[in-house]
Amino acid sequence: MRDFQRPGRSAVHATNGICATSHPLAAHVALNILQQGGNAVDAAIGAGVLLGICEPQMTGLAGDCFVLVKPAGEERVVALNGSGRAPAGLNAAEMRARGLTAVPTYGVESVTMPGAVDAFCRLSADWGRMDLAQVLEPAIRYADEGVPVGPRTAFDWALADHLQGDARRHFLIDGRALKTGEMFRAPGQAEVLRRIARDGRAGFYAGEVAEDMITSLRALGGCHTLEDLAATACDYTDPISSDYRGVTLIEHAPNGQGATANLLLNILKEFDLAKLDPLGAERAHLEAEATRLAYDARNRFIADPDHTTRLAHMLAPQTARALAALIDPGRAMADVEPLTESVHKDTVYLTVVDRDRMAVSLIYSVFHSFGSGLASDRFGLAFQNRGAGFTLTEGHPNEARGGKRPMHTIIPAMLQEQGRITLPFGVMGGAYQPTGHARFVSNLVDFGMELQAALDAPRAFAGHDDEGSGLMLETGYGQPVHDALAAKGHRMLWRKEPLGGGQAIRIEADGTLTGASDPRKDGCALGY
Repeated sequence: MRDFQRPGRSAVHATNGICATSHPLAAHVALNILQQGGNAVDAAIGAGVLLGICEPQMTGLAGDCFVLVKPAGEERVVALNGSGRAPAGLNAAEMRARGLTAVPTYGVESVTMPGAVDAFCRLSADWGRMDLAQVLEPAIRYADEGVPVGPRTAFDWALADHLQGDARRHFLIDGRALKTGEMFRAPGQAEVLRRIARDGRAGFYAGEVAEDMITSLRALGGCHTLEDLAATACDYTDPISSDYRGVTLIEHAPNGQGATANLLLNILKEFDLAKLDPLGAERAHLEAEATRLAYDARNRFIADPDHTTRLAHMLAPQTARALAALIDPGRAMADVEPLTESVHKDTVYLTVVDRDRMAVSLIYSVFHSFGSGLASDRFGLAFQNRGAGFTLTEGHPNEARGGKRPMHTIIPAMLQEQGRITLPFGVMGGAYQPTGHARFVSNLVDFGMELQAALDAPRAFAGHDDEGSGLMLETGYGQPVHDALAAKGHRMLWRKEPLGGGQAIRIEADGTLTGASDPRKDGCALGY
């Protein structure tokens, strides 16, 4: 139980339905949809689309999504891959010939086809209970009338200094970022949503909206075509899973990086974490080393599903054991890649559970803040930069090529216990997400933390930011932990921004629901 004399928040308990999102208006809309007779899919779509207005730096209609659905009355999980593909004309050899060593993070080359709208339309048709137009109505209204900018959204907005051309006109006021409490309006996006409500996917992938996107991208030097856009289609896939001390972690298969979370937990399973201080240097060190090893595997193997050939190797217990054997509990590895040769030869997340116990775990993103920093002229659709997830290394499974899906960072998840789906959850934060999943699960399983506490707990990440590579600590850690990790050989960095943000709902054995929402974001959990 949390200390009620300290700042914090309680989990939310309900019986009929519950949602957890990163913005209170989206949570309110999801709850309203449930109370109006919609199911978890309807609520997730309505809330998710609205988050593109409440948090435009994180997501939008020209982005991608991944979804896990637990149907009502069943204990299986359906996975839907709503990620778009590179335009047919994209060519890694051409970029290498120009002297590029990586896909430009904010160049038009990084813009892939938007897959989320197709996925939302498919989800609504296959699993929803309400008419799509009714589900989209709140987002249309808020896009027209505007929403007040939340504190975390304003914090992120101020850091986005790469907006160019039409994006500056649609997402800045007099050339500056919007501040907390100022109104953000997106009448162009409202019109796009009206067309989707009326015509379904054709309202987005054909006609004037499609022409606006492609004309804008071509004017920026892109090779994108109307044919590329029209060919965009989501796919149902089989999720992947792994066991962690009696709990099964269910993730999306590639091109998402969910297998990285599975591998990371498989490595950590080789150590007795429960004996360690959950906020101590020893746990942070083991997690950091396991992260570096798991991400090395990710960088080698995860790609478009048609090009990922070693997924079974990543998930194999013997792979995890071999990698775990490389970890020295007292010393950080200097360079991971050579050691593993013999072994290997910014986003919004929401979750909803309804009264029939359908559960949805949905993540929806434009990748970096405001994606590529580019937007369409007429409707102000921010183009994602998922193509930056490709590599230009010749022959690599994730080499940039027309028609391929890039390696994706966004991953929704669910937990299963004793055959029962018990917990849809997700942790936002770009590359951090697999580590966030592993830490959240470990917080619950190894340390017995309550749901909200498992999200609240300070985070560490062995990755890189604008200051370089190293082991980043949130300020919830103390200086002694920082110094102890430095003594193990880690290059230490105090994190300037929070590491991600998460949402979770537990379906209790007695049928009640418990929701938790990460305080690192503006959102909340609501139930009825």
